[in-house]
Amino acid sequence: MRYSFKTYGTCSRQIDFDINDNIITNVTFYGGCPGNLAALSKVVDGKTVEEIEELFKDIKCGAKPTSCSAQLAIAVRKAFEELKKKVI
Repeated sequence: MRYSFKTYGTCSRQIDFDINDNIITNVTFYGGCPGNLAALSKVVDGKTVEEIEELFKDIKCGAKPTSCSAQLAIAVRKAFEELKKKVI
């Protein structure tokens, strides 16, 4: 399933990714720091929702209360919970 998430409190505006069962692939960020976010997309490709949450959920960007990576952790959890509702 392709999923789109509107970010909050970051330079990136949106994150799109595929979620298949619990595996995240094809992550694309819109806006933000292109090099860093391209690297982050490669790092998380093929990881589970839990792995992404564990690595990135509490990361802050400067004085901001969140970061693009923390927003990704929120997004994958939200997508996973929505996917579970559709399966049940």
